[in-house]
Amino acid sequence: MQDDPTPSVRRRGPGEGRRGTADPGTADPGIAEGVGRGTAGQRITRDDLRRAARDGVVDREEELKGDGLYGSSTSDPVLPAALAELVGTFILVFGGTAVAVGAILSRPTAGAAYDSLAIALAFGLTLVAVVAAIGHVSGAHVNPAVTLGMASTGQFPWKSVPAYVGAQLVGAVLGAVGTWIAFGGPGRNEAKLAATYPAQGVGDLQAFVVEILITFILVFVVVSVATDSRAPAAIAPIAVGLALAVGVFIAGPVTGGAVNPVRALGPMLVAGDLTSVWLYILGPIIGGVSAALLYGRTMAQH
Repeated sequence: MQDDPTPSVRRRGPGEGRRGTADPGTADPGIAEGVGRGTAGQRITRDDLRRAARDGVVDREEELKGDGLYGSSTSDPVLPAALAELVGTFILVFGGTAVAVGAILSRPTAGAAYDSLAIALAFGLTLVAVVAAIGHVSGAHVNPAVTLGMASTGQFPWKSVPAYVGAQLVGAVLGAVGTWIAFGGPGRNEAKLAATYPAQGVGDLQAFVVEILITFILVFVVVSVATDSRAPAAIAPIAVGLALAVGVFIAGPVTGGAVNPVRALGPMLVAGDLTSVWLYILGPIIGGVSAALLYGRTMAQH
């Protein structure tokens, strides 16, 4: 009889803890991260746990533990996760658009007024903070392109997509309202709350393609550093934040660099101007889903 090449996962016995041991405090921490050791010392990946759960060797709950981005779990209740997405998206949109409006209105801080460099860094650094703050709770998607990309590869449940995307949109609208409060009438009437629109001389098709490309970059980095156990977890927030900053650097002079449907839609709704809104919704979604599918089917650990 040929040996099963799948690393051995011991069946939980009566009275044992959730990780299959009498004392949960002594369990292998790798299992919580989707990676552990089999009885012969082999490396156990998330795919091994999925196969084991399918065969009834381990509980479905154990399989799903830590299966989301940044150690989050897709089996946790959706309401706290959606609330985290709302708060995280609010922080991202408020932090980024407030700096952008300040730059547009040439409002000085501790010196000369800041410029487009500050805008890209503001979005990138804010995302680093948001990922560190809520990554373990909801996966810190804060972007429908990430949520739909994860769902398209089976790494996020479709049933939770409406709650996540709805929370992200509400958070983005609240973030835009926060920027309006901070800068008053000029922030909304003159700076449009830093809503993104194609630059003068840039057609919608060109802007559409640019949004696809920059969102592809962001989501490719997200799925590579936050879903693959081979990537060092400690660098994930920094890598993702830098990817967003690069996207804004690239597209800022062309499209404004949304890289996120709700980052575009929230300020547009509050500013009352939905010009070219379609490209800021479809472009990032296409780019995000394409990146997730490419990585999941060609480079992910199976």
